[in-house]
Amino acid sequence: MNPRYDVIVVGARCAGSPTAMLLARSGHRVLVVDRAGFPSDTLSTHLVHAPGVACLGRWGLLDRAVAGCPPIDRYAFDFGPFAITGRPGTAYAPRRTVLDSVLVEAAAAAGAEVRERFTVSDVLVEDGRVTGIRGHGKGARPVTERAAVVVGADGLHSCVARAVRAQRYHEKPHLLCGYYAYWSGLPMDGWFETYDRPHRGIAAWPTNDDLTLVIGGWPHREFAANRRDLEGSYLATLGLVPAFHDRIRAARRESRIVGTAVPNYFRRPWGPGWALVGDAGYNKDFITAQGIQDAFRDAELCATALHRSFAGECSFDAAMGEYQAVRDAACHAMYEFTAELASLEPPPPEMQQVLAAVSGDDEAMDGFTRVAAGVTSPAEFFADENVGRILARGAGIAGGPQR
Repeated sequence: MNPRYDVIVVGARCAGSPTAMLLARSGHRVLVVDRAGFPSDTLSTHLVHAPGVACLGRWGLLDRAVAGCPPIDRYAFDFGPFAITGRPGTAYAPRRTVLDSVLVEAAAAAGAEVRERFTVSDVLVEDGRVTGIRGHGKGARPVTERAAVVVGADGLHSCVARAVRAQRYHEKPHLLCGYYAYWSGLPMDGWFETYDRPHRGIAAWPTNDDLTLVIGGWPHREFAANRRDLEGSYLATLGLVPAFHDRIRAARRESRIVGTAVPNYFRRPWGPGWALVGDAGYNKDFITAQGIQDAFRDAELCATALHRSFAGECSFDAAMGEYQAVRDAACHAMYEFTAELASLEPPPPEMQQVLAAVSGDDEAMDGFTRVAAGVTSPAEFFADENVGRILARGAGIAGGPQR
């Protein structure tokens, strides 16, 4: 008996709804389910760097997603002795109550069936192949739905990944605890700001409703100690930068302080009858705020691979193997770069020398901020040839006119 759906997507936020939307736009029968109703919030710092903004533009959703949200077109990284500022392209930080609703509505408009407040109780596996799901709506009787492929877009604790025992690799431990709150009266004027201090990090950027999201972070080893006085630890972290602290004192906190720490891993993102997208398949610390654009990228890659398989252009295994290879190649350098930043350890002397040379060099500063925004790979920027050019220019600037 043929399954009712070509694809069932479990999870309807930043990875799931775009996957469902793109597959439905290609003419496939898609069901997307989520235990949440929309609009609703979720733990997220919700920054969308330029590559993610480009995805929203390609999908025709940008104007709706960023309505009432100020653009961010200047990035600043304050390392204490020096700072790096640049323009890596325009970013936005729409609240998830807005962004996720736009994505869910787009999936439905494309023809996908959307079931909100639907809890998946089981992932069906028959003869080693995923064939569907069993679950229920709020207060409703359990139902079974079948599909050729089930896509897990359900985050860190993915029930799909758990059911298929998806292999994890390149794992790293929890590195950073990050906590944030929303503040009013803290204008950012289009800036994304970060401050790097010994074993502490601070970041801020504007969002909807004239609010600013402000994050404070410390090493995971301090999780238990600082949790006993979360507010005091958060405010003490902000106080490490006097100029920023003065701005905070003139502002007003409008929300409670929330946060978490996350593991770092890759999961094998496909197998017989299943696939993973977004945090379900790959996750790294949020210090570089890459999660949403990673989810968008995975949605495009996975939807394209599945469409090629359904269309008979290549086998499922070949299409999904390419999806994994492209995803991993796109992610690996940023994964390692993010882990280094998330350690909150001072950069080694050779890196400090490079970053100091970047500071004040407009071309190099724009290049560094493009790395931070996920526009350019860290492997490209920190390649020996490029670093050599930066250091040579820095020596020329420091030494004055050369004869």
